[in-house]
Amino acid sequence: MKHVWLFAIWLSVGMAAHAQTQPPTQVLVMLRAAAPHLRAGDGYAVSYTASPDENARLRIAHALAQQYGLQVVDSWPMPALGLDCFVMRLAPGTSASDVTQLLSHDARVESAEPRQAFHTLAGDDPLYSLQPTANNWHLAELHAAATGHGVAIAEVDSGVDSGNPDLAGQVVEQRNFVDDSAYRAELHGTEVAGIIVAREGNGVGIAGVAPHAQLLALRACWQLADGSAASACDSFTLAKALQYALQKHVHIINLSLSGPDDRLLERLLDAATAQRIAVVGAVDDSAADGGFPASYKGVLAVAGERSTVQVHDVLHAPAEDIPTTQPGARWNLVNGSSFAAAEVSGLVALLRDLSPDITLTQLHDALHARTALGLVSMRPMTIDACAAVAQVSHRCICHCAATHASLGEPRR
Repeated sequence: MKHVWLFAIWLSVGMAAHAQTQPPTQVLVMLRAAAPHLRAGDGYAVSYTASPDENARLRIAHALAQQYGLQVVDSWPMPALGLDCFVMRLAPGTSASDVTQLLSHDARVESAEPRQAFHTLAGDDPLYSLQPTANNWHLAELHAAATGHGVAIAEVDSGVDSGNPDLAGQVVEQRNFVDDSAYRAELHGTEVAGIIVAREGNGVGIAGVAPHAQLLALRACWQLADGSAASACDSFTLAKALQYALQKHVHIINLSLSGPDDRLLERLLDAATAQRIAVVGAVDDSAADGGFPASYKGVLAVAGERSTVQVHDVLHAPAEDIPTTQPGARWNLVNGSSFAAAEVSGLVALLRDLSPDITLTQLHDALHARTALGLVSMRPMTIDACAAVAQVSHRCICHCAATHASLGEPRR
């Protein structure tokens, strides 16, 4: 079937980047939670129950707000950290840094920080010729060995349209951490989802890198009203989604977004690493260090193949002319490190499918493996998917002659 792709240029970070220049108007205040509150079931993430301990923390939060001229506007339990997080609005003309410094020295407060802005990382490059990226990783050959079966991936992003024909039945759960409105389908989240888990062999559209993985579509970002795929997030919505992903014991977290260093998010990423969850982050080409969370320790930082950002241990993956899903029965070509990260999340799912007990260190080593062909033709850190799968499965899947030569083995 011949597909006609609708082309577009994404003005991805303009409005979101502008939002980051505005000073924070809210702060996040963490209070220590008592042990019984930490034994939350799947339904905890809706609201507080009226236990004495929770009421006590609410009273403390309101007392803090009154003392420091704030207003409590929201709250969320963070059992992965043993905390409850309260959102408090600053009074007009108040400095977030000054208030958080005062709060941090209050004995009732575990920690405090400004509520910070983040944005997704779709590209804004000129249009390129259609080049199916599946060819780069020999996807059909990889799928003969693994498809991501039984691997749970949390996509922390804007909303995903599970009604697209390529995503029908591919999304096991949708949650909205942005607001109390209904879950909604949005561009960036749907595009990232298609690259990871689009249905294979259904006669339409594309095949995801891990079509049999289980995708949790956690809406922590919202599409901006400029008609592009640009989406904004903040540290509170992201923290809520990360906490939920930890609670659900996912295997992979995809973060195709960037923003400032954030202590609360760092702690949640540390908790993910402790649970052996692979966290994949998109490199921000506009940030000298690649941006957070890609620059944070333990995160698999992924940039496009043409990126020149110098990030320690960065992986390069296809980031140009990637066909993927859009809301409705639509597909398009996209560019940007958001989508390179999505491809790597799919590849990690294949590796976990092949080796469910793989450690994060072994996963890192596999993603940096090389075939003899890769040593000649690829940039030093460009992912060699065939070599990664060969290292984990201990057998050749594609590029067999080069793979065995690099391993010093006879070709079977």
